[in-house]
Amino acid sequence: MSGQQYRKRDQNGVVYFTIPSFENTGLVRHGFSSRLGGVSTGECASLNLGFKKKDDPENIRENFRIFCNVLGIPPSRMVFTDQVHKDAVAVVTESHAGMGFLRMSDLTEIDALVTDRPGVALVTFHADCVPLFFLDPVHRAIGLSHSGWRGTVAKIGRKTLKTMHDNFGTRPEDCLAGIGPSIGKCCFEVDPPVADQFSRAFPDREAELIEPKGNKCFVDLWAANRIQLEESGIPESNIATASLCTCCRRDLFFSHRGDKGHTGIMAAMLMLTEG
Repeated sequence: MSGQQYRKRDQNGVVYFTIPSFENTGLVRHGFSSRLGGVSTGECASLNLGFKKKDDPENIRENFRIFCNVLGIPPSRMVFTDQVHKDAVAVVTESHAGMGFLRMSDLTEIDALVTDRPGVALVTFHADCVPLFFLDPVHRAIGLSHSGWRGTVAKIGRKTLKTMHDNFGTRPEDCLAGIGPSIGKCCFEVDPPVADQFSRAFPDREAELIEPKGNKCFVDLWAANRIQLEESGIPESNIATASLCTCCRRDLFFSHRGDKGHTGIMAAMLMLTEG
């Protein structure tokens, strides 16, 4: 993809990232948060969006209001899931709006969401795992996936696309996709048994994905997700990659690995507009 693949934005100190190709369609409001611009303190300072972290719930709610405000997304329209590092995808409608924020969510063991309903904001949570954004501008449908290493091996991105195809008629060749800020190959060190799972999931692509170093291996989650999206039929030119490592850039991002678990949570948000 030519040009800037992700754009860093700063609105009144709230730093977040958008995908220019998505913005150019005029069909969505979206963004990936950073750790900057919120009201939380301590290890979750400052824009923590994770209710399971050591943070005051009122601070977290205020952080959501702050982030939603800069994106133009009403907090009451957000939909959360519990995220369990698996590969299940849920189709959501207006009836799900507010789940996880205004009331308990009944979306359990779900790591990806899709919809074709305007005004329903999909939300996934991240602190090193890969956010995958999907936009079908032809059928006006969207998807958002939480793809950690287990989700990547399970091909959650491909399964998200299939769910969009089955429910909305989405064709991968029409889709725009984004691979958001997440842990890079530079920092994602794993044991050989984990690397072996990538070898089995992506046969003949080990040289691109895995770099052995002594008794450990470094794995490229960005490349693994790009490969599965391309193999699913999304043109390479339609896939934007942020190429920002959350572990390296702890000035910008929360990182579960970099902060040894004592950290906050960022969010990816994506909503179709009414137009």
